[in-house]
Amino acid sequence: MNETLVTLVGNAATAVEFRETATGGMARFRFAVTPRRWDREKQLWADGRTSFYTVWSWRALAAHLAASVSVGEPLLVHGRLKVREEEQAGQRRTFVDVEAIAVGHDLSRGTTAFRRTARPESDLTVRPERVTEGDAKGASKQLEHAAAPAAVS
Repeated sequence: MNETLVTLVGNAATAVEFRETATGGMARFRFAVTPRRWDREKQLWADGRTSFYTVWSWRALAAHLAASVSVGEPLLVHGRLKVREEEQAGQRRTFVDVEAIAVGHDLSRGTTAFRRTARPESDLTVRPERVTEGDAKGASKQLEHAAAPAAVS
């Protein structure tokens, strides 16, 4: 409930590693964010210190990342910030991860082509044991709306 949501703008620093797990796909990659500032004295743009994040994703997003993202591509990553500390070789290290909710190409720096994928049947079904009367009415309206032909003007 009190999660820290962030949106980062940067570049894919590594290739996306994809793995199938018992609960679906999992993907991760390193993400580099380098701030740029205008140096008034030199009258030039100067790069700041680069921060690196490990971006994690699950299920459909993981598969789509693996099929869509290459090293160096400019991206926007939106997700839950996770900071953890671990001891490695006697030293405490801090790791900053982002559990991705959404990832997209940064269209201020180029173009991309979007291809919608078909949703699996299981994503469209509602589990009866969790449905309340209000949920059922809302779900049926959504399904009716989705099934209705689009109006053409």
